[in-house]
This record gives sequence, structure tokens and C-alpha cells, in this order.
Amino acid sequence: MKLLRLLLVGLIVVLGTAPTVAAQEDATPFPLFELPALVLPSLDPPTWDRFDRHAPEDGYLGELTENPYRQDSIANPYGRFGNPYAPNGINNPYSASGSPDSPSSATNPYATDPPLIIGSDGQSLGRLSANTYLRDSVTNPYGRYGSTFSPDSITNPYGRYGSSYSPLSPTNPYATRPPRIIDPK
Repeated sequence: MKLLRLLLVGLIVVLGTAPTVAAQEDATPFPLFELPALVLPSLDPPTWDRFDRHAPEDGYLGELTENPYRQDSIANPYGRFGNPYAPNGINNPYSASGSPDSPSSATNPYATDPPLIIGSDGQSLGRLSANTYLRDSVTNPYGRYGSTFSPDSITNPYGRYGSSYSPLSPTNPYATRPPRIIDPK
């Protein structure tokens, strides 16, 4: 990369100099031609810490998808939101969102304020919770978001958000726009 920069600078210096001594003796106050100012972009790779262990400030907890290769998937064991050591990850049993004892956890069967599931189109899809008695839980089989007959349920195999062929479904491993998990706080 540095060699390429040196070649470009050398080319500019060679083109900017006068070609002969006779041209230098000619006392013209103006150069023969002007080169436009070149702005060279940085050729260094951008710095990006993919092992960032800081919890997101906006409450974003990852994507609810079965695809283990998506970067933000909670099914990706090496990703920022799927690894078991994420500071606020759902798969971390010591975090507020993954602890079996936290009232805001997805894995607590008695949670009162679990994470929200928001579709990529902005539709609320309930709460990601193991609490089957919570009204908005996706595990409540009689609730709006847990019933297999509800059009807004991720468990409805024929619905927009539960079909394994829908691009909005968490059960589609090739989904292009899976739902997002948001911490309600």
C-alpha cells in the first residue's frame, strides 16, 4: 500500500518538473501546466473491533433468526450477540437478558419485563420470554403472539412471521430481514 503511494507521489513530482534546462531558463512566471490537487484516500483498512464486548446503548440485543452465520444472530456462537460471554446477551446466563433469575430475562419462566421482538417492518411481535403466563409472550399458546393461529405470531407456520419461507421469519434460515430483539428499558 505504501509502495503505491510512493509511486503516485513520484509520478506527480516527475510530471510537475520542467522537462528541459531550456524551459527552466525561460523566465516564464507561470508553470507550463497545473496539476489539480489530488486527494488520496487512506489505503489502510478501517479499524473495526468485531470482539467489542460493550453492551449496546440503544437496547439492541441482536436478531432472532436460526441462521448461525448472520453477524447479529443470537444463534451465532461467535457473534457479538450470540456468544455466551456477551455482556447483555440472551445466551449469557449471568447477564440481565439471559439470567434465569432476572425479571427482564428471556430465559426466566417468571419474567415480567422480557425483551421485545420487533419485525423489520416495525410490527411488534411480542416478548421473547419463557414465561407462558405472560400475555405478550411468544410461548403463551393462548396469547396473540404465541398462538399458532394468530397472524402476528412467530409460531404460526402459515403466517407472515412464522413461515419458514418468509424473509421476515425467524424460522427461515435464509431470512433477509429477521426480527430484532430490543431491551424494553
